[in-house]
Amino acid sequence: MAAGSSYVDRVPVPALAAVASSVWIQQVGDQPLAQRYVPHGGAEIRCVLGEAPRLLGPLTAATYRDIPAGGTVVGVRLRPGVLGGLAGPPADELADQDVPGAELWRDPDRLTHLLGEAPTPEVALDRLQAFVARTVGEPDPLVAEAVRNLMPWRGGGPAVLPDLLSISERQLRRRCRAAVGTGPKELQRILRFHGFTARVQVAVDRGAPGDLAGWAVEAGYHDQAHLTRECRRLTGVPPGEFLAQYRSACAGGDDHDHAASYLPMLRGRWPFRTRAEGARGLAS
Repeated sequence: MAAGSSYVDRVPVPALAAVASSVWIQQVGDQPLAQRYVPHGGAEIRCVLGEAPRLLGPLTAATYRDIPAGGTVVGVRLRPGVLGGLAGPPADELADQDVPGAELWRDPDRLTHLLGEAPTPEVALDRLQAFVARTVGEPDPLVAEAVRNLMPWRGGGPAVLPDLLSISERQLRRRCRAAVGTGPKELQRILRFHGFTARVQVAVDRGAPGDLAGWAVEAGYHDQAHLTRECRRLTGVPPGEFLAQYRSACAGGDDHDHAASYLPMLRGRWPFRTRAEGARGLAS
């Protein structure tokens, strides 16, 4: 991470609680930054202040986006399946796409101005959250239930969903792709890796040692070799290198804080809960 950079996840405003998992402010130091974005099942609205907002569609593999030296970014991370109303095309047409706001929203220049003229990054983030709250649509309730049942530590899987939701496999896949951007099987793989990423984040924030084998089993992988294959597929690097890169970028100071992103997952607020969580309160 460039000198002087910071990245702080925050809890969304109450109006976004049902559709956004977290929001963030990122400030880049004296060198340009290639920011890595890792699949998590949802989409992201982000804006480098002074530039037009953009939508990063649901990812099926990690990608990088450049941020200029001295740039400030505000963003909203949407939950899986809640793109309705915010973007005209179905989610599968936006998967792995980085789309200018001008292609999605009316009067994006006004939003660009409102964010760019905000007196502080915090005010800019508040304005972006207000825009998303006005624009985002109601999630498909059937897809929302499917997402809940595909989360790590839930014990289900794509095979049980048609009977559980009283829908054919073909219809489930169609509705899931339209709302989430992928079918149920691919979504489960992404959410499982997102659960592993949460463990990486909490370990790095606390300066704790890595436990790749234990995290693999806890997140739902058969073993560490299974995790390694999936990590390479989704990020391009093995899990040990992924952990090391994360430590290099985020460890060692209060200017990097992802707790608002990972703690709700590990506490089971929405919709994660680890086996040990209820017994000892991991986040306490």
